Amino acid sequence: MAIKTRLKIMVFLQFFIWGAWLVTLGSYMINTLHFSGMQVGMVYSAKGIAALIMPGLAGIVADRWVKANYLYALCHLFGAVALYCAAQVEQPTVMFWVMLFNAMMYMPTISLSNAIAYFCLEKHGHDTVKDFPPVRVYGTLGFIVAMWLIGFSKIELSNMQLYLASGASLLLAGYALTLPNCPTSRAEKSKHWFSVLGLDALVLFRQRRMALFFLFAMLLGAALQVTNTFGNPFLHDFAQNPLYQDSFSVRYPAVLLSLSQISEVFFILTIPFFLRRYGIKQVMLISMAAWTLRFLFLAYGTPVGFGFVLLLLSMIVYGCAFDFFNISGAIFVEKEADHRIRASAQGLFMTMVNGLGAYLGAIASGEVVDFFTRNGVKDWQSIWLVFALYTLVLGVIFALTFHYQHRPEEHAGPVERAH
Repeated sequence: MAIKTRLKIMVFLQFFIWGAWLVTLGSYMINTLHFSGMQVGMVYSAKGIAALIMPGLAGIVADRWVKANYLYALCHLFGAVALYCAAQVEQPTVMFWVMLFNAMMYMPTISLSNAIAYFCLEKHGHDTVKDFPPVRVYGTLGFIVAMWLIGFSKIELSNMQLYLASGASLLLAGYALTLPNCPTSRAEKSKHWFSVLGLDALVLFRQRRMALFFLFAMLLGAALQVTNTFGNPFLHDFAQNPLYQDSFSVRYPAVLLSLSQISEVFFILTIPFFLRRYGIKQVMLISMAAWTLRFLFLAYGTPVGFGFVLLLLSMIVYGCAFDFFNISGAIFVEKEADHRIRASAQGLFMTMVNGLGAYLGAIASGEVVDFFTRNGVKDWQSIWLVFALYTLVLGVIFALTFHYQHRPEEHAGPVERAH
């Protein structure tokens, strides 16, 4: 089987696991388990807490001691156990601890999957800038398939979503053992404690532009967490209005939200063009503008008429908002980091986006939702407008502070460089 096909299967299962619960678990906790906004935010913050340490630690281990594909398999095995246990939990505190353990196992696998893909592509003579996005798009397809399965099966408010994710995680653990072995670094190891602990990737912070890049990636990670946590509960709340009870948005909210991931498919394929043509600064600014539009469209969207058009537009711009900072950011880090610390650098990027960013986003969004909740009714328009203002201000500050001279040849593949 061709290496690209094998990698596509890997990333499909990788994000199928996440798609099975990430967007819909909030609705299950709010509507079925009756958790508050802060309690839901607390559970989702577990992902951020785990990502503060685990991706970087896994990158260190994969760089130095354990083959990345073996470590990848082990993480998914323990993740499958955690998800199985989470399906049987009904208390907020217990759910937090179980999902924290699951996050500690899952979060490293995102950066590990990137490192495995980059290694395999380069080993077989492929260009990562050109060939990684078409592979990564299968992860988005996996996320979509999972959401459709959850939505059309009407198990968004059921613990069955967690059982499904557990089964997929177990399957991927076995499949990972069939992937090509990723060797650890053969470079001479420094005896300095800084290197022994694998903190080499932190040298990237010595560069002002990289330090700023990681900072804004973290702040955008907070915006991503907001829609992951409360996008589905927002659509479910339209059921409280009799006029909307039979609408598509209320009957199949997960399916509607999956349009965001379908949009990702198309925007992922445009990344090589935009990175080569405009560079990382312009691509990140486009992402921030898209996030602002995403929240504005949600603020004024409704399940019928022109309001439904706004909801659809919100799903479409999400693909741009997510891909142009997440996927492009990973490629940018890959190009900027020394080859000896690539896995560690990817882990650091994941830590900033899905660690600090996700934690801050989960806690802050929970506070905002509870602040705009009166007698059990949430003022979703005010909630989304707060987040729209946040990303707008973020974009203005980024434009003024991040200075990067784009040189198209830096992002050219082997063929372009030859000319």
